[in-house]
Amino acid sequence: MAETSSTPSRRRAAPMEPDQRRAMIVAAALPLVVEYGSSVSTAKIARAAGIGEGTIFRAFADKDALLAACVAEAVRPDDTVSHLESIALDQPLTARLTEAAEVMHGYMTRLGAVAGALAAAGRLERSAPSGKNGRSPDREAGLAAPRAALAALFEPDKDTLRLAPERLADAFQLMLMSAGRPGAPDPLTTEELVDLFLNGALTTPGEAR
Repeated sequence: MAETSSTPSRRRAAPMEPDQRRAMIVAAALPLVVEYGSSVSTAKIARAAGIGEGTIFRAFADKDALLAACVAEAVRPDDTVSHLESIALDQPLTARLTEAAEVMHGYMTRLGAVAGALAAAGRLERSAPSGKNGRSPDREAGLAAPRAALAALFEPDKDTLRLAPERLADAFQLMLMSAGRPGAPDPLTTEELVDLFLNGALTTPGEAR
């Protein structure tokens, strides 16, 4: 009787679904886009992803389509929302908002790095604002989920708040976005921002004269 080998045969890894492959390529491309802007080569991206260059063009129509996908991924707030939703609500409001401000800062830094790298090379298309408060519909959609998560952080203290959690979340989000703009001189720290938002500009209660 012939002996059979006890060594298991190697199986090839199952091929990725198209969406998974595109996501993997974008994940590899994002840090390179931040570093090199639109001048990054598809060959360099392919090496970072561990694939052949031709695989990129089977996943994306061209390099511009890949760059657009990188911008869309940078804008996507899913991870940011998950982090905001994981903030413990049994902390004091100041601690909740300080943690939330750090999370939002990371999101805006990532978005600004990708957008700035592409805008510097003239490869970032900007749509004209046409939505509420002059915001584009795409931008408004990207802000809505984080804003809802921020509102939930105010909810435990709603009985002591001067405005509804939703309105405060909108104001807090706008304040963070304004304070985080590139090139701001002597930017406020996270703690300073939260203190200013919750307690105002006056050192003592009362109206300014």
